[in-house]
Amino acid sequence: MLTQLYRSDLGLLTDLYELTMSHAYREQGMEDSEAIFYLYFRSLPPGWNYALAAGTELVAEYLEQWHFSAEDVAYLGSLKTQEGHALFPEHFLNYLQRLRFTGTLEALPEGELVFPNQPILRIQAPLIQAQIIESALLNLINFSTLIATKAARIADAAGDGSVLEFGLRRAQGIDGSITASRAAYLGGCTGTSNVLAGRLLGIPVKGTHAHSWVMSFDSELEAFERYARAMPDNALFLVDTYDSIRGIEHAILIGQELRNRGHKLLGIRLDSGELAQLSKTARRMLDEAGFPDAVIVASNQLDEEVIAKLRAQGAPIAVWGVGTQLVTGQPQAAIGCVYKMSAIRKPGEAWQARIKLSEEEAKSSLPGQLQIRRFYQNGQLLGDLVYDQMQGYTPGKYFGLPAEAGKDLLRPVLVNGQRTSPPPSLNEMRHYAIQQRKLFLSSWRKKAYPVQQDAKLIQLKNKLKNNHQKAVVL
Repeated sequence: MLTQLYRSDLGLLTDLYELTMSHAYREQGMEDSEAIFYLYFRSLPPGWNYALAAGTELVAEYLEQWHFSAEDVAYLGSLKTQEGHALFPEHFLNYLQRLRFTGTLEALPEGELVFPNQPILRIQAPLIQAQIIESALLNLINFSTLIATKAARIADAAGDGSVLEFGLRRAQGIDGSITASRAAYLGGCTGTSNVLAGRLLGIPVKGTHAHSWVMSFDSELEAFERYARAMPDNALFLVDTYDSIRGIEHAILIGQELRNRGHKLLGIRLDSGELAQLSKTARRMLDEAGFPDAVIVASNQLDEEVIAKLRAQGAPIAVWGVGTQLVTGQPQAAIGCVYKMSAIRKPGEAWQARIKLSEEEAKSSLPGQLQIRRFYQNGQLLGDLVYDQMQGYTPGKYFGLPAEAGKDLLRPVLVNGQRTSPPPSLNEMRHYAIQQRKLFLSSWRKKAYPVQQDAKLIQLKNKLKNNHQKAVVL
C-alpha cells in the first residue's frame, strides 16, 4: 500500500533527533553496536479492555523499501546549525545514502489481540538503523491499531448487522483516509465509501446517492425515479432530505416500479431524526408494502455506544454507516504507542539489558528480548505471560497449564531485512481479526484479561532498578 501512495524513498519519515543521535552514535564508534527495541502501548483508552494490533505488515513493507535517496541526502546536507554551519558532515550523509535495513522484525499478526505493556513488534538491528526508524514505526502502528480496535468495537455493537466505513470526508488527510479504511476493514467493517481504498486494497465499496441528488430535481419522487432508471440495480434511497416518512413512501412507490421492471428495491437510508422510532416505522411500512428484504441503513454520528443503545431499543437497522467517529478514533486521539530500547551489545560482546525508569511506574519500560506467550484451553483464552526470550520463561504452571503449553505470538516477519514469507492478504488478516475478537469476547467481555510478567523478567527489571541502570549482562 505504501509504495502505491508514496514514493519508495521514505527515509526522511523520521524526527530530526533520530538523525542527530545517529550521527553522534557514529562519531562515538557505535555504528556496529546492535540493539533491541520493542513497540507497545502503556494503557488502553477508558472503557476498552483489548486492542487489535494493526499496521505490522505496513511496517514490514516500509522496512523493505527503507532508504535515503540522493534528494533526501541533499536536503539533509542543506540543514544548518544556528551558527550557519552544516548540521551533518558529508561522510555521515554518504553513510545514510548507503544505509538499508538489515535487521530482524518480529511482530504480532495483524488482527492479534494485544494488551498494555505487550510488544506489538520487536526490532533487533544495528543501533543506528533501529534508532532512525522509530518515528515511522510509531506512525504506522499507532493510528492503525486505534482505528482497527474502534472498528472492532463498533462491529461488536452492531451484532449481526453490517458496518460500512463512510469517513473519507472527515478523515485526517488523504493518507489518513486510506489507512483508516484499511484498518476499519481489518477490524470488522464490511465495506467503505472510499473508492481509492477499494482500488488499492480490494475493500468492497458501497454507496448510492446524497441529499444533493434529491435537491437537484423538482421533487423527491422525481429524484428517486430518475436514480432508479439510471441505477436500477443499486436502488437504495436516502429518504430524509425533506420529510423521512414521505421519503419512505416515495421509495416504496419507486420500489414497486422497479419490481415491475424486473429489479428490486435494495432499501432506504436514514441520516437524521429519532432513528429508533423512524427505523421501526420504516420497517413496518416496507413490510406492509411487500418489501421485507429491503434493508434499513442508518448513519449520522454513529459509534459503538449509539449503536448499542439503538439496538437495545429494538431498532430494526441492518446496516450502519459510520464515518467521523470511526476514522478519527473519537474520543481517543491516539492509543499512545511508544518505542523503547530493551537491550544493546557491542560487536563480539554479550547482550546488556536496558530499562527506562520513571517516578511514574507506568512509564518504566521492560528489559530484555520480550515475547508474549498465550495460553488456550478448549477453544478459550486463558491469559498471557510476558517473558524475556534470552533467559527463557520460568518453568511451572500458568493459568492452570504447564508453561510449554503456551503459544509464542511474536513471529519473524523480516530476517536480515528480507521477508520470511509472502504477506497475507487483507481479507486473511480481517478474518483472523474477527476470529480473535469473538474468541476474546466469548470469555472476557466484562472481565479484565490476565497478563503476567515472568519471574525472571521481574527479577531482571528489579536488578536494573536497584543498580541504578548499571549494565546487566543477559
